[in-house]
Amino acid sequence: MRVYVPSTLRLLSAVCNAGEIGPAPLTVYAVTPALREWYAEGDDEELEYAAMAQAARASVGLLAADPGTPRRRVVIAAEVSAVPPADGSAELGDARLELHVVIPWRSVVSVHLDAPQATTVIGKAADLWDAAQDGDDDAVFALDSCEGEDLMWYATQEIPDLLAAEGPRGGSADQG
Repeated sequence: MRVYVPSTLRLLSAVCNAGEIGPAPLTVYAVTPALREWYAEGDDEELEYAAMAQAARASVGLLAADPGTPRRRVVIAAEVSAVPPADGSAELGDARLELHVVIPWRSVVSVHLDAPQATTVIGKAADLWDAAQDGDDDAVFALDSCEGEDLMWYATQEIPDLLAAEGPRGGSADQG
C-alpha cells in the first residue's frame, strides 16, 4: 500500500541520512476505507491524490512547529506491506493512519516538494496554523490556499542532489 508521510526539508534530510522514516508511531496518509467511501466516484489516481493532499496539509503543521525550516511542504511517498486495519473511528474522508513501524528508505518511491516560489503562500499558512486549527476564517483560507500550489515530483535517486542544493539547513545553498 502506498502511504504519504508529511515532512519538511529538514526532516527529509534527517530521514535520508538515517536510512529510515521514524521513530514509530508514524502518522501517514493513504487510501483508507473512510477516504474511499467519501470519494465514492473517485478512481484510484484521484484517491491517491486526495491522500497526498491531506499529507501536504499536515506538512504545513510541521512547518509551523519548526520556524527555521524553509516554507516548502514535503511529502514522502512510500510502499509499505503492513497497514493497521481501520478501527472505525476515522471521519468520513479521512486518509490518516498510524503506523507502528519505521519505514526503511528503500521503501520510499518518491518525494513531493513545493516549488521555491510557493514559499510566500505556504509560509503564511504555517504562520497561521494554530489560528486555522481554532477555526479562524482568515487562517483557514490561508491554509486552503496552499492547495493551489502543486507539489513537484522527485525520484528517490534525485533526493541527495536536491538536499545538497538546498544547503545544510534545508534552505537554498546560496543563503549561507
